[in-house]
Amino acid sequence: MVKPIRKAILPVAGLGTRFLPATKAVPKEMLTVVDRPVVQHVVDEARAAGIEHIVFVTGRNKGVIEDHFDRQYELEDTLNERGKTQMLAMLREETMGPGATSFTRQQLPLGLGHAVWCARDIIGNEPFALLLPDMLHKPANGKGCLGQMVQAYARTGGGNHIAVYEVPPEQTDQYGIVGLGEEMADGVHKIARMVEKPKKEVAPSNLAISGRYILQPEIFDLLATQERGAGNEIQLTDSMLKLAQTQDFYSVTFDGAIYDCGSKLGFLMANVAYALDNPEISGAFRPELDALLGRG
Repeated sequence: MVKPIRKAILPVAGLGTRFLPATKAVPKEMLTVVDRPVVQHVVDEARAAGIEHIVFVTGRNKGVIEDHFDRQYELEDTLNERGKTQMLAMLREETMGPGATSFTRQQLPLGLGHAVWCARDIIGNEPFALLLPDMLHKPANGKGCLGQMVQAYARTGGGNHIAVYEVPPEQTDQYGIVGLGEEMADGVHKIARMVEKPKKEVAPSNLAISGRYILQPEIFDLLATQERGAGNEIQLTDSMLKLAQTQDFYSVTFDGAIYDCGSKLGFLMANVAYALDNPEISGAFRPELDALLGRG
């Protein structure tokens, strides 16, 4: 029987230097896309996919993330007294229950692989999801990216799964790129190769890794002994390549839109896209946006 995916890791220890000075006192994960922090959008995706426990790998000055996912009795009492029942119900629905979140520190900036390794004792000996909070995946058909991956995981009988999406061929040297093998289902393939930032002339495809993973727990043993790689950091890709020698890896092609909220352009595009999709403001926002573009 395939073990279910119950836990997820969210690495949120980054400094957010590309957004200074905004991130000098506010974690980049708490910058808002419309009316909710970026990290809340990612948690929503995880919970919709059936994740029961989320492990946040944090760093210094990230305590506000923990506060955000905690209950705020004073706020709830105020909303209740003012009769704002709909808003109160929304807050309570989005608050994760007792024991459903864990927070552990990545005390040194040693890369994504090290951040994942920091969560090893909380995850234990079971497969887990990994979601990079910079990357927002906006579904095209109502099914979130991790939800699609969990379906593929069940269909293939387990293994390791990586979400991918198409990028322009001339941009392959900016991403981890996969080469496809046997097709297992619509949009799901065995991965034949994984190459870090290849030039377009040698890239096995234009399918880039998008920041969503399902990994088997054996990755922790590999990360524990992984030598530092690019940037003098412990690279997750290096350990995945070793794991791929003994375990199957599959790609799941995401059919929605992806916004890199670690960049200013991606963050702004995400705000526009999510605002246009928000029924509360889209009707007023669209003509304002059209008027602004018309003045350009």
